[in-house]
Amino acid sequence: MASAGRDERDPRIAAAAAHWSHRMLTNGVPLADFQDVTGAIPCWEEWCPAWVARGRVHDELAAAAEDEGRLRSAGEHFATAAICYHFGKFLFVHDPDQMRDAHDLAIAAHGRALPNMDPPGERVTIPYEGTFLAGVLRKPHGVERPAVVAMCMGLDSTKEEMRTNEAVFLARGMATLAFDGPGQGEAEYELPIRPDYEAPVASVIDWLEERGDVDAERVGLWGVSLGGYYAPRAAAFERRVRACISLTGPFDFSEALVQAPGLTRAAFVVRSHSIDEHAATDVARRMNLAEVAHRIECPIYIVGGAQDRVIPPAHANRLANAVSGPVVLNMVEDGTHVVNNRPYRYRPQSADWMARQLDV
Repeated sequence: MASAGRDERDPRIAAAAAHWSHRMLTNGVPLADFQDVTGAIPCWEEWCPAWVARGRVHDELAAAAEDEGRLRSAGEHFATAAICYHFGKFLFVHDPDQMRDAHDLAIAAHGRALPNMDPPGERVTIPYEGTFLAGVLRKPHGVERPAVVAMCMGLDSTKEEMRTNEAVFLARGMATLAFDGPGQGEAEYELPIRPDYEAPVASVIDWLEERGDVDAERVGLWGVSLGGYYAPRAAAFERRVRACISLTGPFDFSEALVQAPGLTRAAFVVRSHSIDEHAATDVARRMNLAEVAHRIECPIYIVGGAQDRVIPPAHANRLANAVSGPVVLNMVEDGTHVVNNRPYRYRPQSADWMARQLDV
């Protein structure tokens, strides 16, 4: 018989409750929903279905508001539904059918939210090597041809998770373009993770140059977690990038992958389209900034979390010491991964910094 008070839950659920709460709440999951779901399910296999069920609650509220003409409320409810579906799928790689079904629900709910967001969003498709990358473009109110912050996703983040991250840039007069690159979001099923991320970023900027409603001569990059590798990597080669923000990204991902949680390692295997963890490690070895960071000449703002358990905090220092251009290192002493536990320590500061770099 279990001893009184002993937690018999799957350790992956216990880890989720302990380590993902800040990320999920900061990016839009209601606190009560997080507590209800993580407190009720005993095993990882129930994670995705439980979040889909919770997402449907918000979907139903959204549909009712839409039917009654309460469009702002509908947008808010659809956005919340999307983030619940997203977190159901984000690391559920062991069951690809359930994962993709939840992903499709996230995309659909987010798409229905976009017209009623403040400011509204536009789903876009960006030509890329014979296929396309899906993205969301949002533009600030009252700004003609705004500067653009192109947002690089991480290993398990997607454009549907970016609403609160976009907000700080939009409020300061910059447009945002969150896009799913190779191995990310809508592209993850057909396109594997690509270490030379300057290739998709080049396609993104090419596409921005064809639009007349944004200023493609003022483009900044922002990258979160593994995107904190992708953005600096792209900035090392793509001279059209005016400034870069790296948010707790790896300097050498193979080093970080060894100590990463099991669910993260499994997701990297799947999204790199590797046959096993050994093959995935070969991909990770190519994700190293040591030989290219000196090419980064544009201003860069680097965020590190001194309590980060996913990416060693020293990686932020290594990047800061290796670049050739102006650098700001914001090491948050009590910050965890992505500093989601202290977003006020970097979000407004980095957005203000980006606004200055892009002449906003």
